[in-house]
Amino acid sequence: MKRLVAVLAAVALLASIGTGVLVWQLSRDHGPGYPEISAFSHGNLTRVGPYRYCQVFNPTDCAVPAEQGELAVDARHPVQLSIPSAISRAPWVLLRAYTDDDIVEIVPPHTRLAVTIPTEDPERGRLTGIAVQLPTWVRDEAGNEFPVPHAEWAVQTVWPDEPAGDPQPAE
Repeated sequence: MKRLVAVLAAVALLASIGTGVLVWQLSRDHGPGYPEISAFSHGNLTRVGPYRYCQVFNPTDCAVPAEQGELAVDARHPVQLSIPSAISRAPWVLLRAYTDDDIVEIVPPHTRLAVTIPTEDPERGRLTGIAVQLPTWVRDEAGNEFPVPHAEWAVQTVWPDEPAGDPQPAE
């Protein structure tokens, strides 16, 4: 009987400790919870938070987590880029950087959550990276208005013949 009571007391103690750890883990501050984009190609996936994230009405008040994703790619498989609804609710900019030229596309709000991006373009060369930006219109001292990204996500592509983090220039 004493043994049974001791075992029950040990189980109760372990359950209490486990519950305490679970409550502590769930109540911890997990950071600002910025939206993430994801890029997938040929079995490789990267999810990345923002490189820079500024306040919409004060684009100089920024957090700079400096996150940048890397995605292994090849010429045969396109990149599937996914954007969360938190980004797609506003107009956003998709920048596709190729070795010889870039493509900049403004995407209207609520129109796309995914984009298929070729890794090679006959006129522009290899895809070197992708950026997603949320623009804010600002006005300079002269009264000129122009868009400035208040948030940006970036994914660098890594080709099989290039070491990670060190893209080679086009020849």
